[in-house]
Amino acid sequence: MNAPTRHCHKCGWEWTLPGLPGRGDSCHKCGTDLRVCLNCASYDRRVAHQCRDRRADPVMEKAAANFCEYFDFIKRPFAGVGAGDPREDAAREKLKKLFGD
Repeated sequence: MNAPTRHCHKCGWEWTLPGLPGRGDSCHKCGTDLRVCLNCASYDRRVAHQCRDRRADPVMEKAAANFCEYFDFIKRPFAGVGAGDPREDAAREKLKKLFGD
């Protein structure tokens, strides 16, 4: 298993600079914003507004750069591109079949 790192949620590029990314910082590999809910330690799809930090204002676009002052870049193993929740993957497959994709 991969060691936990601070990395781009989309492609896995590792953030090795000291400190946290700013709102304008993006992944050097794929260009995705880095200061996003999907890279935050407080992000949790199972709670209200998908954030465990009750002090934070709700953010609608979880993959877009934001100004949240409680952002904490999470260290986690990179699961790989396309790796996700098996239930979500199954639901997406059902939708593809339904719409003929």
